[in-house]
Amino acid sequence: MGGFYLVRDAIGRDERTRVGQLVAATPLRTPAYLLGKFLSDFLVLASMAGVLAVAAPIMQLARGESGAVDPVALLLPFATITLPPLALTAAAAVLFETVPLLRGGVGNVVWFVVSLVLLIGGQSRKAPLGGLGVHAATQGAADSMRAALTAQGVDAHGREFSLGLTSVARPLRTFQWDGFSVTGAFLGGRLVVLLLALVLALLPCLWFARFDPARRLTAPAVAPYERGATAESTGPAFRTATVPGGAPRPGRASGRLLSGELRILLQGVSRWWWLVAAGVTAASFATPEPATALPFAWIWPVLIWSRMGTQRVEHGVEGLLGAYPAPWRGLLAEWAAGVVLTAATGVGPLVRMAVAADWPGVGSWAGGTLLVPSLALALGVACRTHRVFQVVYLGLWYLAVNGTAAVDYMGAVRTGGLPAGPSPLVVAGLAAALLCAALAVRTARHAAR
Repeated sequence: MGGFYLVRDAIGRDERTRVGQLVAATPLRTPAYLLGKFLSDFLVLASMAGVLAVAAPIMQLARGESGAVDPVALLLPFATITLPPLALTAAAAVLFETVPLLRGGVGNVVWFVVSLVLLIGGQSRKAPLGGLGVHAATQGAADSMRAALTAQGVDAHGREFSLGLTSVARPLRTFQWDGFSVTGAFLGGRLVVLLLALVLALLPCLWFARFDPARRLTAPAVAPYERGATAESTGPAFRTATVPGGAPRPGRASGRLLSGELRILLQGVSRWWWLVAAGVTAASFATPEPATALPFAWIWPVLIWSRMGTQRVEHGVEGLLGAYPAPWRGLLAEWAAGVVLTAATGVGPLVRMAVAADWPGVGSWAGGTLLVPSLALALGVACRTHRVFQVVYLGLWYLAVNGTAAVDYMGAVRTGGLPAGPSPLVVAGLAAALLCAALAVRTARHAAR
């Protein structure tokens, strides 16, 4: 799930740094280029698995499980279970970067859903090609472990096999186990997964232009902050920079600054996006419980929130905006624009809760309205890329929707009709801390110029 976001920018980086133009002028063929990107992504992910493989014998010796280390038996599960899904992940990173619709934030969201399906469905006994390979290994391990326990005089009746984080009431004991048996069918399924990953990585040969402008179907759109963009190409958000008749009063200037940041934040949002947002708002008035509609309202703007704190960096105008004498004013205006967007998309559940006198729910809504843009701005300013917020927020939202009250920032998890998550004051305090962190980072960078 996480490795995809780490390696997915390899092709985009070549395009931004103009290396792609050099590649287009060389005799390097498209299959060789895509294969190189796939293998490099796979090796990066495999190196992460290699760290776990090195840590495995250290953990074995430190826990006193056994003083003997069998390298082949130790590395076999990494080679047969871990590496094939990593190859699929590397292939998906290459595939997504060559599809215009998936190369941006939409692809990040799509992969989050796809990876969840693979993680959950891939453990099923009926998963195609053996899924992740975990079920075949664990089922065989469970059977062989029961046989080993019985042979060693331990009652295996009622005992279950567990893989992952498990809470136990009594201390664990070790027993002799010779490992699971690898069958030819199991290895064949793993090999097919690797071949499928290779096919997916080379599939873009059918349409990938290899940075040749003559082969592009459409010209790239000008981004709001793109280098070389003129005032006419960036839209009305930049036409508010001039102030006829002298400098405006402070209150009016703050209002115009907020208006400008809001227009920049929403720059390029299509009418279809607004139509879906309006549909979610309308649906919130028809649901029996307004709190159930809020998660849907606060997942739709995730790609817009992720722009906060990153646009000036990703479009190369950080130096220009860094000349502004008071960076905190621009940051607060950007944060306020995010708050306005959050409140606007969640207004339907707010009205429903206010009409029903659900004041605890209103308080949770207010805390979430402050927290989401604060988190987006803090991660954007600190990490200088939109992908970090997209990954972090999707995971946070998923946990909250699935009933994890400890991270429920919007009051979706209810106990006895009341929000079961943290207090709105705690959520608001966390939002303030994140905002202060973003301000500190931007101020430090401004002072270092």
